[in-house]
Amino acid sequence: MTATDQMRAMLDQLMGTSRNGDGTRYALKFSDAKVCKSFLLGCCPHEILASTRMDLGECPKVHDLALRADYENASKNKDYYYDIEAMEHLQAFIADCDRRTEAAKKRLSETQEELTAEVAEKANAVHALAEEIGKKLAKAEALGEAGQVEESMELMTEIEELRAKKSKAEQEYRSSMPASTYQQQKLRVCEVCSAYLGIHDNDIRLADHFGGKLHLGFMAIREKLTELEKTAGPRKAELRRTGSYRDRDEDRYKSRYYVGGRELDRRSRVHRSRSRERRHKSSSSRRVSRSRSRSRSRSRHSSKRRSHSRERDRY
Repeated sequence: MTATDQMRAMLDQLMGTSRNGDGTRYALKFSDAKVCKSFLLGCCPHEILASTRMDLGECPKVHDLALRADYENASKNKDYYYDIEAMEHLQAFIADCDRRTEAAKKRLSETQEELTAEVAEKANAVHALAEEIGKKLAKAEALGEAGQVEESMELMTEIEELRAKKSKAEQEYRSSMPASTYQQQKLRVCEVCSAYLGIHDNDIRLADHFGGKLHLGFMAIREKLTELEKTAGPRKAELRRTGSYRDRDEDRYKSRYYVGGRELDRRSRVHRSRSRERRHKSSSSRRVSRSRSRSRSRSRHSSKRRSHSRERDRY
């Protein structure tokens, strides 16, 4: 995006569709069914998870900063109940993602060696300390980049204490099982973003995970959903009770507009398939290139031999 595009987007966000004194150039209004209501409230998963491993692609509905500015101005005088629609959107998305997490847990339980209750408790203790270290380390790095050095140093002191506790917990976990079993990588599924975490992951790997865009994006979505359920949930129930809120065919609505965990799985498979195709093409092109190189080399050697043969015949 150029500097001009950035300035244009900032003006759209601040002043809406009529920033140039002409509001007719926009064919859509923020109230149009084609406009993403979750985007208007700043919580569309397509936008939040963009450029991550679980990128959902482009939202099937319209995203426009100018329309968001129009909505924010209009909502000061009228309740459009878009928070209820956004809540339903996030509920469908998170429900699908939670099913994806449960499926990942089930796969792990089928492939990893089952631990006794005592050993599993010790493994969970190591995981919990590792996660806490990763979260604090990511936060300390963010504070350091923001110039809050003292707060960052305080967190680093807490991290050192947690590392000592984790080392002790790891010793207890290691001593509770055979060495061969301990060496097996024990994985755990992140409850927030469903990524896999290993019990032997180092602090940098965990900090990258907990401070990464994917995990923070899922945290933002879940926090927004909790907030909407507290505010929009009771309003939705009251509207349904009084009959003021038009019931919708939720299954049809969600299948048309929502992208959740199942779609994430599909997109992930497509991404892996395309990656394999690219690697195969790259490998094939290298083989063809090597073959052509050997062919040219043989041709040069053959040409030299014929040249030497002609020279000998002269003499």
